[in-house]
Amino acid sequence: MIDAAGLRVMRAISEQGSFTAAAASLGYTQPAISQMVRRLEQRTGTVLVERVGRNVRLTEAGRVLARHAGPVLAALDAAEEEVAAIAGLRSGRVRLMAFPSASATLVPRALSLVKQRFPDVHITFTEAEPPESIAALRAGECDLAIAFSYEGTDATRGEEDLDAFVVTPLLEDEVRLAMPREHPAAHEATAHLAELAQEPWIAGCPRCRGHLVQLADAAGFRPDVAYETEDYVAVMGLVAEGLGVALIPDLILRTVHHDQVVALPMEPASRRTITALTTPDLGRVPAVRATLEALIESAGSQSTAPTVRQPEPTFSI
Repeated sequence: MIDAAGLRVMRAISEQGSFTAAAASLGYTQPAISQMVRRLEQRTGTVLVERVGRNVRLTEAGRVLARHAGPVLAALDAAEEEVAAIAGLRSGRVRLMAFPSASATLVPRALSLVKQRFPDVHITFTEAEPPESIAALRAGECDLAIAFSYEGTDATRGEEDLDAFVVTPLLEDEVRLAMPREHPAAHEATAHLAELAQEPWIAGCPRCRGHLVQLADAAGFRPDVAYETEDYVAVMGLVAEGLGVALIPDLILRTVHHDQVVALPMEPASRRTITALTTPDLGRVPAVRATLEALIESAGSQSTAPTVRQPEPTFSI
């Protein structure tokens, strides 16, 4: 009902005492001021200005609008300045969620790039597995989610569709089979899942366990999951002690190593796709877009194969 232009006019009339002087102070014509006052009177349903000779005087209702104009217009000016700062990346906030192996690899580099380029953009980070991070994005609790999906599945385990999101692929991540260095199969060039059907297995998050069961089912057995942990440092320790074998993605092997563990490519190969998700509207927010671009750049630096400690050559005499 009451717009900012109307408030500016009421304040100018209060300060200047006439339509002509108010028009000059605002850069309007006198007829334009008269028209804006009439329109505001129609909207409010009451008289705001009374004419006294060549001058004008505000009515009680007009004085109320003029009194409130100052703080309201100041708040609008402050809001415009803050929005301009966000649009110009002089400010802004991004809430990022990522699963653990991404938080140890992709995220630190991306956060560093954003900090270097836009030091006034503030990013908060929370660790969460998909589909929890995607549910948070859908609920408006985060702005950008990093998720993964194995071949043949999507990032929500099929529980929900992703049509509401902008999905940006970051990288393809090969999954390898980790076993103790002393394991009889450790000298092979590739690992065949069916040959490890009798081994105890170490599994992580529900999605990773589901992937293991799916691969094992295709290989003709049901895995005996003896240990469950989402901590890949613990997984490597358990494998090194000969307590089981595990599936470990390349992204983990870039940061977690153990000299008593061999990680072999699998036959048939297994991969997962790592993606960044946001909404179409959030994707147009400069700070979110800048963070997404940094994630893409960080993923590009991870595109080379990790250094995987391979088994020592075996010689026969």
